[in-house]
Amino acid sequence: MQTFGAFLVSFLAASGMAAALPTEGQKTASIEVAYNKNYVAHGPTALFKAKRKYGAPISDNLRAAVAAKHSLTKRQTGSANTNPSDSADDEYITSVSIGTPAQVLPLDFDTGSSDLWVFSSETPKSSASGHVTYSPSKSSTAKKLSGSTWSIEYGDKSSSSGDVYTDVVTIGGFSVKTQAVESATKVSTQFVQDTVISGLVGLGFDIGNQVSPRPQKTWFSNAASSLAEPLFTADLRHQETGSYNFGFIDTSLAKGTIGYTPADGSEGYWGFTATGYSVGGAQLNRNSITGIADTGTTLLLLPDNIVDAYYNNVESAEYDDSQEGVVFDCSEDLPSFSFGVGGQTITISGDLLNLTPIEEGSSTCFGGLQSSADIGINIFGDVALKAALVVFDLGNERLGWAQK
Repeated sequence: MQTFGAFLVSFLAASGMAAALPTEGQKTASIEVAYNKNYVAHGPTALFKAKRKYGAPISDNLRAAVAAKHSLTKRQTGSANTNPSDSADDEYITSVSIGTPAQVLPLDFDTGSSDLWVFSSETPKSSASGHVTYSPSKSSTAKKLSGSTWSIEYGDKSSSSGDVYTDVVTIGGFSVKTQAVESATKVSTQFVQDTVISGLVGLGFDIGNQVSPRPQKTWFSNAASSLAEPLFTADLRHQETGSYNFGFIDTSLAKGTIGYTPADGSEGYWGFTATGYSVGGAQLNRNSITGIADTGTTLLLLPDNIVDAYYNNVESAEYDDSQEGVVFDCSEDLPSFSFGVGGQTITISGDLLNLTPIEEGSSTCFGGLQSSADIGINIFGDVALKAALVVFDLGNERLGWAQK
């Protein structure tokens, strides 16, 4: 049963006044996650980001599709209060406070990585233009972590790097006093162009952290021992503001029972095994799928045989080389896609699998389910996560899934 404190946290979060409240000497916290209406949705760009993130090869066709899109797109302006998003839910943003006095930055919560890095006053002005930045010199609690650096490089050679501070980081009213904050001194073009987001809050396992010579703990790992329970939940929503709850589970968000499955954190990700899948409400087969739950990836990326099995039920579906993905007639009703996990069945409705038109005004749409073949890992991104309440249970190293 949910405590009164946890209930009140949920209420405050829903009203925009998230706060951490004591629960039997420990705490819970809740924070809204807004989807971004100013972000211009684009299927190939979502695929490009996933491949870049996981070091997959990126073809000339995909580069061309992304370049053509962004050469026609006006640069956007970052804001801590951007709300809501485009119809594709391509990017979610959460307000995070860093330093004393608090500097509020719009960040992306990412269960597929383990670094908290931000655009800062140390980022070259030409790269930081349009971003909300963190200034360590303006925080009385910032301390440079002497000798520590960080660097992230992806398969297409895009990168970000810099030095490291410790500072107070507050999420949902709950503060970690000496959190490693990775300050960007160099950021590649792909990150510079996305001015809505000013950095990432990695919520993966500590082993994935990229700080050298000594990896740092994630914000959640530091917070876990002080929370009522060492877990958090993700409630991402289609065209609505959702929430992350830390330290408690709001079971009212779940349609049924939460099913748990072991989480494999050996690579830093929240890895798990789905027990089967089906299309259009058919009975689940028992072909298991090993993958990760990743709030920082838009798409559902699965093996070719599963992608084919799904789109064989979509009459107009075809692979488009120029988009490097499966597209179809926007007017066609898509079937649902279901997968088994923890003894439960999670069903993604067809409307969530119709990601977005390939360009504004087009009658051709890009699918939310695409191939993971050259990525090397299956990814249950936001397309899948929006269908469920997902529990990231660090204490028991398990994932919980419940239909919403």
